[in-house]
Amino acid sequence: MASLVKAGFAEGVRPTGSCAPLRVIATAGFPGYALLDSGDGRKLERFGRFTIERPEPQALWRPVLEPGAWLRADATFKASNAEEDGDGGRWRKNTAVPETWPIRVLDITMLCRLTSFRHLGIFPEQLPHWEWMTERLRSVGTGPARVLNLFAYTGAASLLAARAGAEVTHVDASRKAIAWAKQNQAVSELGNAPIRWILDDARKFVAREVRRGNQYHFIMIDPPKFGRGPDGELWDVFAHLAPLLRDCAALLAPQRAALALTTYAIRASALAADGLMRECLAGRPGAVESGELAIVDEAAGRLLPASLFSRWASDESES
Repeated sequence: MASLVKAGFAEGVRPTGSCAPLRVIATAGFPGYALLDSGDGRKLERFGRFTIERPEPQALWRPVLEPGAWLRADATFKASNAEEDGDGGRWRKNTAVPETWPIRVLDITMLCRLTSFRHLGIFPEQLPHWEWMTERLRSVGTGPARVLNLFAYTGAASLLAARAGAEVTHVDASRKAIAWAKQNQAVSELGNAPIRWILDDARKFVAREVRRGNQYHFIMIDPPKFGRGPDGELWDVFAHLAPLLRDCAALLAPQRAALALTTYAIRASALAADGLMRECLAGRPGAVESGELAIVDEAAGRLLPASLFSRWASDESES
């Protein structure tokens, strides 16, 4: 599905040197997902056959749909404290929502699940990155492309890359997340796909890959704000993202390579991610673009911001 793309300059500002305007890349979703409405710090979404209501602090405007549409949600998440942007809370099921249910995403199947941290196992705003990734993989040339997916969670990017013919290394610090990703692999009928499932701290794994001299054609980085590795290693996006990204830059193949970074729920600007990406890839010919990923609100056509992003791709002229 084609994604809506908007780009522009701030009034009175033009890029100079290595600067460039930020972009907003928005998607209306896919057949299995839609953002039905948003407002008053909440969002109403359709995941497959179920309608879900969740907190969304950035929905500062008023909802458009009549209240009954919201009251008919199959499940509603209530935060455990007054801060709606926190992860803790509980679900209230208004209908018989099963433990898991499938939705189709491009040409894979993902299992949705109501988790205690409000997510359902898939982030629809990532669709434009997934489409960009699969398009890039087609241009690698001879031999299978190699993909590294860090903080890979339930594996949407890993499975889409594998479906496109890539050899995938899927790295996550959560045993439960990897088990969920393997379930998605099974329902997507990709049991024989060349995917390495790695339970490890992302920083440690990438550092070892640099020492080994391994290379990848595409690297996806989707870190949390804070986290723990399988052996209790601390992850802090502000302290650890920069050295991780520098190591990832060293892992990129010399030709036909690309890297995508997204960051969620942090007190930072896309300009910060853009500056870091440009620093880390300064020695490589290619293009950086940065900005925000957003989802189109079906009820009013508004753009609901979802994450910051920065991505780099080598020059198409590389041979």
